[in-house]
Amino acid sequence: MPTRTINAVELWYEDTGGAGEVILFHHGYTGSHDSWPPIIEKLRDRYRCVTLDARGAGDSSHPADGYSLDQYALDVIAMVDALGIDRFTYVGHSMGGGVGYVLGLEYAHRLDRLVLVAPISSGGVAVVAALRDANRKLWFDRNEDELVRQRVVGAARPESVDEVRAKAGVSRALSVSEGHYEQSWQSMCDFNVTDRLGEISTPTLMIAAAADSLIRANVSDYLLLPNATLHVFNRVGHLIPQDEPDQFAAVLGDFMAHGVVTAATLAERVARPPTTNIG
Repeated sequence: MPTRTINAVELWYEDTGGAGEVILFHHGYTGSHDSWPPIIEKLRDRYRCVTLDARGAGDSSHPADGYSLDQYALDVIAMVDALGIDRFTYVGHSMGGGVGYVLGLEYAHRLDRLVLVAPISSGGVAVVAALRDANRKLWFDRNEDELVRQRVVGAARPESVDEVRAKAGVSRALSVSEGHYEQSWQSMCDFNVTDRLGEISTPTLMIAAAADSLIRANVSDYLLLPNATLHVFNRVGHLIPQDEPDQFAAVLGDFMAHGVVTAATLAERVARPPTTNIG
């Protein structure tokens, strides 16, 4: 199991290597690197793909502290430094999307592109207290059966539910450290960069899901990003990379190849004077 000591914490990582442009994948709250292998398999022949598990999650160690979006961003930068990577495309799901906002604001000079996958709202997480309390009880009680049931019953495409994968995801969620579970949540609740989204000039792809509770926040945030494009998956919930790996890989590969394509960029292309070859 490969690990690197990053900011005094042993973090699990995997690096496909190669000479292609670098894509770094970051998971969501209580998630792990398990989300990404099917996608990486479709991209690794063209790109150098790096995955990591955040401190306190997946196969990384469980330190006493450091569970904040700002620290996770610092860990990403320290990891790419350790791997000798200067610039990279960052792909972050959910909480990892919040980390992406931090990277886009504070470390834009290191980013080629930014991909936000059903990210937390730029204004922070807002959940009814009773729902959060109920979820906390299930987690602290280690109620795996109920958590799996919720994943299966709550799937936007029941016909494609994989109960084995659902159990594996719940097992990962239950394995995170208490610090990760509690402090990461608080960091997401306290997060608020909405007024700064206009500063993110990095070419950005917002990937959202029509059946995700974050869809409205994602679209609202997309409209505030000055150099961004949008892709929305229909009849898909929050776990986009797991539920649609093939289509996700295709969308990501298209963005890597073509960048931001919007009505504005097409108008600029039309207005550009034709190139004349002389000689």
